[in-house]
Amino acid sequence: MINRYRGETALMADGQALPMRLTLGALAELEHAFAVDSLPALGERFAGGKLSARDVTRILAAGLRGAGSSVSEDQVASLAFDGGLNGAIRAAIDLLDATFGDPAREAAPEVEVTSRPPQPPTA
Repeated sequence: MINRYRGETALMADGQALPMRLTLGALAELEHAFAVDSLPALGERFAGGKLSARDVTRILAAGLRGAGSSVSEDQVASLAFDGGLNGAIRAAIDLLDATFGDPAREAAPEVEVTSRPPQPPTA
């Protein structure tokens, strides 16, 4: 069961909800992968709105590993995402939002947010 209060989200792939969470270890892995030296810099990197397919793969793989899976980036890249590419992008954005999002915004939706993780393309 996914617990949003613990920063957990789910990746829907092959009709299954795969739990994801960015633990401190997963965040350190992403800091290294994106060549940044702090958590604020990592958050700013994601808030910039420009994610490549490789970025999405790295984020999803780190989140899956943070939740206990032993999946590789290559295995993540070969998954059949529910919703296709948009489903994968949405899952990565949800994970980043659960980790870096403003808890006040979730409690009070009327709070204005000045920066958000990137959004998937619309059809």
